[in-house]
Amino acid sequence: MDSLITAAARALATGDPLGALKRVALRDDAPALALRGIAMAQLGDLVRAKALLKSAARAFGPKEAVARARCVVAEAEIALVSRDLGWPAKALDAARATLENHGDRFNAAHARNLEARRLLLIGRLDEAERRLAGFDPTPLPPASRAAHELVIAGLAIRRLRTKAARAALARAEHAAREADIPALTAEVESASLVMNTPAARLIARGEERPLLLEEVEALLASGALVVDACRNIVRDAGMIVPLATRPVLFALARTLGEAWPADVPRSTLVARAFGGKHADESHRARLRVEVGRLRAELRSLADVSATKRGFALKPRRPRDVVVLAPPVDEQHAAVLAFLADGESWSSSALAIALGASSRTVQRSLEQLAAAGKVQSFGRGRARRWMTPPVPGFPTILLLPGSLSGY
Repeated sequence: MDSLITAAARALATGDPLGALKRVALRDDAPALALRGIAMAQLGDLVRAKALLKSAARAFGPKEAVARARCVVAEAEIALVSRDLGWPAKALDAARATLENHGDRFNAAHARNLEARRLLLIGRLDEAERRLAGFDPTPLPPASRAAHELVIAGLAIRRLRTKAARAALARAEHAAREADIPALTAEVESASLVMNTPAARLIARGEERPLLLEEVEALLASGALVVDACRNIVRDAGMIVPLATRPVLFALARTLGEAWPADVPRSTLVARAFGGKHADESHRARLRVEVGRLRAELRSLADVSATKRGFALKPRRPRDVVVLAPPVDEQHAAVLAFLADGESWSSSALAIALGASSRTVQRSLEQLAAAGKVQSFGRGRARRWMTPPVPGFPTILLLPGSLSGY
């Protein structure tokens, strides 16, 4: 490798894309194309970066498998940043295997981090943890160690293991300072803000207050009966009853939880669950049916008892009943939770991340756009959606993930 290529690679490693371009801007050989692609990615021109990396991969000869694998890893990183979740993950896995087989452990580790970050983003936490299990980041350069610790912190945050999350963020901060790359330092600082921003509201006995992630973790371990409006579940420390696909039942459970230990009038339950302004006989009959279904779902945790004016929630054993709600109640909260990261998303990428149909996501985006909460640019397949960060809006508790580890 000639001296200009070496110097350009070192410039990129230290976060100096302009310095790298000065050395290879006028060259069209395969290594120069690859370095130019990475430099353009660092400068934010992702379209040009992808084109350059594809050209570089084609330009490398059949005996240059490692170089082609590195181009694939760089393309995967661009796809992740641009939220192109349809990018073929198998290509990244094959590139990582090639790099490991040829002893390029640094780039193989970077590929492993990218795989875990993608899995983390779409809520496949168990798979992400398996990708990183037993991996020792100590020999890696500082920038790679910081990236690894950010993934570890992200997993701990999504699992609500706040002590482990803070430890990983501290290690990431130390590695970022050692790397001395401003963009990486800013990424670590941004990730750390999650720990000090209200993640939910606690509603109990007619009062409400904001909760940090540590407080949410403590609440879920306290033994209280929690009606969780972030995940649409009812749970205690040992059992979870999912109601995400039963919106009427969850609306009833939340209304009863907010009023506990008092009962709730039938007219209020009809309004919250069915949207009815007046409780006529048909509404009351339907309410009895839905309350019966809710009683069956919650039979291991609580009973729903009839009173003179309505219904009340009665835990099976002595304990408090509380409601855990998002800081901001919003009909399309899960979509906004993803968009709140400040990146531009396609509707198809949101559908993959949410595990929903593209048409469902598109309807949500159209309604949010009509309300002025999101904006789009581009047309057709190039259309992207984004929004400025919403003050007080959570980006953790509303994201998909394993309920067993929540």
